[in-house]
Amino acid sequence: MSGFTIPSATLLAQSVLSGVFVGALYGLLGLGLSLSWGLLRLINLAHFAFAFLAAYLCYQMATMGMDPLLTLLVIVPLFFAIGAALHAAMARFAITPFNSLLVTFGLTGIVEALIQSVWTADFRKLESAYGEHRYKLLGLYLPLPELITLFLAVSLSFGIWAVLRYTDLGKALRASAEDAPIAAAFGIHQRRNALLLAGTCSALASVAGVCLALGFTLAPSQIYAWIGVVFAAVMLGGLGRALAPLAAGIVIGISEAVTMAVTAPSWAPLVSFTLLIGILLFRPGRTA
Repeated sequence: MSGFTIPSATLLAQSVLSGVFVGALYGLLGLGLSLSWGLLRLINLAHFAFAFLAAYLCYQMATMGMDPLLTLLVIVPLFFAIGAALHAAMARFAITPFNSLLVTFGLTGIVEALIQSVWTADFRKLESAYGEHRYKLLGLYLPLPELITLFLAVSLSFGIWAVLRYTDLGKALRASAEDAPIAAAFGIHQRRNALLLAGTCSALASVAGVCLALGFTLAPSQIYAWIGVVFAAVMLGGLGRALAPLAAGIVIGISEAVTMAVTAPSWAPLVSFTLLIGILLFRPGRTA
């Protein structure tokens, strides 16, 4: 048992807090993926590539003097348009859910190559005023970038949840996902709604990308490092749900952080992948 240590209460509390912060990012990354998979029946692996492309665009504009958060005014509409255009192309060729996995995986490789050709494979770190600020509360450190990520993740998750639950658009999207022919018979404009949702999913990915740029070092190859843990968060919570990825992401984030505090950082990935395997084995109905 030499690999296990008992951390102090302060270290354990800081680890839990760090897990909440990184879990919020997992949830924000998983939000658009969950909606696309659950409501549009498309498994969009390019979601992660879009997040990293948005992160690099944020980095580039910030190095030119633009406030990182103000880059959202450019990045979000751009990726909304990209997401809607991608969905229109996939709908035009009647791409099946399984084929969407293959197509978007190929698109991920293209985006990775594009990022590498423009920004090279070197690590990039956004230096901003946000990264220099951290607050202290009850002996715990609260970095401003992580607080921004948590605020955006919670706000967007609850906002999307409210839209799906209380608006006509949300009800129409859920109805189309449940039974598309019946929904069409009642006059629901499925194509328009699908384009809106697909654009929103990509826009959510771009917001997550800005949060990545604020708090993490960037490298093109890291696109694939996030897929497993975010998939685990999405499938743990269930597909097509707005709040579930956030809750599941925080659970995974805390589990990983506590594991690192008690054992070693190399053990942390075992948490998310063990949860993912367990979900696939014992809860297949929730991921269908």
